Amino acid sequence: MSDERTITVAEVSDGPGGQGEPGTDVSLPVVELLTGRGFVTGKSGSGKSNTASVIAENLLDSGYGLLVVDIDGEYYGLKEEYEILHVGADEECDIQVTTEHAEKIASLALEQNVPIILDISSFLDDEEAEALLTAVSKQLFAKAKKLKQPFLMLVEEVHEWIPENGSVGEVGKMLIKIGKRGRKHGLGIVGISQRPADVKKDYITQCDWLVWHRLTWNNDTKVVRRVLDGEYASAVEDLNDGEAFMMTDWSESVRRVQFHRKQTFDAGATPGLDDFERPELKSVSDDLVSELQSISEEEAQRESTIEELREELDRKNSRIAELETELQDARDLSRMADQFVDAMLDQVEGASPGRTETERMRARRQRREGQALEGPTPEAETLPPAEEKAAAADGPGEDGDFGAMDESADESDGFAAMDGDAMAEAADAFAAAMDEDDEQDESADDNEQDESADADDAGGFPSFEEPEDMPRLDGAPEAELDFSEADLPEFGFKTPDESPEASSDRHATNGHATNDAAGGATASAVSAAPDGSDDDAIAAAVSAVDGEETPTVQRPTPAAVGSIRAEIRGLDEKTRRMLAYYDEQGPATPLDAHFVAGGTGDRTNAYAHNRTLRTAGLIEHVGRGNYDVCVRERLDEATDGRLDEQELDAFSARLTAEFGRGE
Repeated sequence: MSDERTITVAEVSDGPGGQGEPGTDVSLPVVELLTGRGFVTGKSGSGKSNTASVIAENLLDSGYGLLVVDIDGEYYGLKEEYEILHVGADEECDIQVTTEHAEKIASLALEQNVPIILDISSFLDDEEAEALLTAVSKQLFAKAKKLKQPFLMLVEEVHEWIPENGSVGEVGKMLIKIGKRGRKHGLGIVGISQRPADVKKDYITQCDWLVWHRLTWNNDTKVVRRVLDGEYASAVEDLNDGEAFMMTDWSESVRRVQFHRKQTFDAGATPGLDDFERPELKSVSDDLVSELQSISEEEAQRESTIEELREELDRKNSRIAELETELQDARDLSRMADQFVDAMLDQVEGASPGRTETERMRARRQRREGQALEGPTPEAETLPPAEEKAAAADGPGEDGDFGAMDESADESDGFAAMDGDAMAEAADAFAAAMDEDDEQDESADDNEQDESADADDAGGFPSFEEPEDMPRLDGAPEAELDFSEADLPEFGFKTPDESPEASSDRHATNGHATNDAAGGATASAVSAAPDGSDDDAIAAAVSAVDGEETPTVQRPTPAAVGSIRAEIRGLDEKTRRMLAYYDEQGPATPLDAHFVAGGTGDRTNAYAHNRTLRTAGLIEHVGRGNYDVCVRERLDEATDGRLDEQELDAFSARLTAEFGRGE
């Protein structure tokens, strides 16, 4: 393209501010129009849109491309004479477009030199219109950098995009970028506005050519006075329609000119009373429309797919919500079931149940007896809660016959029903802390010692032979059962009917007869105690069995120790003796503990006393129907674990000493 090519758009007019011979043609260089920055302004009806259309017609006549951003829908009249692609949002356009078409629109304009009218007046949503104009502007700028093809972008009502006051949006930023940097890429811009005072002055002052049509508002004439001169500011108010002051960089003077009237249909003219006849407009090539139409079809297909995916997502979200609800219901039911099970276990097993306590107490018992630790043995079935309640409620039969009780209860509680291994365990445990009856004759003692020795050599417990004078349970009332003091194992406290002499003799006999280290220490401690001081004897026996003296600590006594001591002292004497027995011989059954504590062997009374200890948290069920003390664990729990092992041992020993002490 020759840089000397021009287009004639006006002629010199006569009047104030004019220079040159009236009637002389006014031409504009095509290159400056296509690649430069221009500004056309004037009040409504002054002819500014006509001037823009005249420039567009001359460029189209010369075969140059351009893109018109039509805000008011007044440029479609160009289609009367020219094959222009009219795109927008309504049916009057050749094709409806969105931001998805922006790249194709820029490609048609720059690569195929197709003139385009981008009609954004048909968009009801301003945000959609701005988004489309922004996308097209970006695509034009990006492609112009590569193609270097001279191209003009004509923008109506430019004050809406690059205002003097207020923030500049994405569209304005892109138009300013084209105005500043588009020239070097061959992309020019012409801004058209009826309010120059509202247009950003940075844009106006950077323009290569300006056209000032009639302006009457004071703020607008001030802009003329600042850019041109006071003489022109006064004369601009009296300009005729289509008449304007034109200032260009390639001309040294400001000229007063009269622009030609456009040749195509004036779609922007104010409607009159005459009948309006729409001219026959030229249609663009079907190939151009089909290219854009394929994009529309792809967009429609994409939107349909997106809609289907959204529906599928909604269905899945609904299903997820249903599953979450079901899961929450299941968790609630599981939580309720756990609470129910916990409540049942508390009812059945009492305070602080735990199987691990069984092995701990077994290890302690074996340590006292000097035996090697063995692995855990399978646990036998514990006493059912229903049987325990029945025992507490029913008691002996009407005739006092204990033989009428449930056989399964007797088997789980009595020594006679125990198997050989369990019986041997019980016998070894009792032998470590209790002595045999000293009222039997010496021959009977010798026989028992021989039988015990034989049994120990054989690895089992001596077989039980029933004495000839043993009372029979079959058919005999409870009153006929005569439990003498000879039947009670020694445990460090005397029975009410025992004489001091008999007690002293028995202590001496037991002290010499027991060879086990723990048993000997216990017997010595018990025999050394004076009559009537059972509590001190028990405390000494406990210390001797444990093989160490009561540890001492410097820490002040916690309040929990006093509270637990008060509970122990508040127990009746027989219950405390049961507690002492559990500590000495545990794990043990309630019947054994009650019998040794001075009871008659009544199962109902035994479990009543045992329940008192269990609910107080002083003993716990450790398996196989046996119970053992848990004072140390309760103290640790009451102090929230603040005591170390030495302090726990020391304070637990103080509490253990209270087991056999009265008020």
